[in-house]
Amino acid sequence: MMRVGLLGCGNIGHLIASHAERFSVAALYDQDPDRARELADATGGTAYDSFEAFVAADVDLIVEAASVRAVRAHGEAVLGAGKDLVVMSVGALSDAAFLERLRTAAIAHRRRVYIPSGAVMGLDNLKVGRIGGIDRVVLRTTKHPDSLGLPVTGRTLVFQGRADDCVQAFPKNINVSVAIALAAGQEVQVELWADPAVDRNVHEIVAEGAFGDAYIRVRNVPSPDNPATSYLAALSILILLRDLADPIRVGT
Repeated sequence: MMRVGLLGCGNIGHLIASHAERFSVAALYDQDPDRARELADATGGTAYDSFEAFVAADVDLIVEAASVRAVRAHGEAVLGAGKDLVVMSVGALSDAAFLERLRTAAIAHRRRVYIPSGAVMGLDNLKVGRIGGIDRVVLRTTKHPDSLGLPVTGRTLVFQGRADDCVQAFPKNINVSVAIALAAGQEVQVELWADPAVDRNVHEIVAEGAFGDAYIRVRNVPSPDNPATSYLAALSILILLRDLADPIRVGT
């Protein structure tokens, strides 16, 4: 059975631990040691007070469920310790220099970095489409103003531009744009809308290329224990982990 280490023991960490099938949560680390110990008690895993001890634990891969900062601080060290890495906070990869360092570390240590599909669908199709060539990719995201911390009373366009610039302006809210850019292999144009009339995060993806054109719309239900996190994003890590342990995989 695959042994997993959890880097981050918040809402997503709890969801992973409570749905552990075909894998076990063997090691846990969080900036708040009490959170790691609490989840360790529930999983039978071992909580570590230092990252160095955690990354040296006997696990097959480490799932980052913490933050962009955690990925940039610890990603290369995870690979250097001989562990595969699952990145939830994909916004960390908007930094091209860091992405290249992570890629170099993965190659040097013969490890892999996995990126879940997150809060959107259709990444497999974008990966296929890039073979023939994709001409244009647009992500239009609509969120309630409260989640963006903006005093908006009507539907308002609050950002329009490149995905990496949007991540800089709204680092906790538009990580999906980076996943789309990585899947498509090119820059993504982002429109971020604030709308007090919506009760869910809405992501619309438009792609055009040699394959034809596609339009995907996803209305995400918030995670039950953390409204700031999409439930679909949290579930995408679970299916990735299950697929890694399954000899038969569907999709690219």
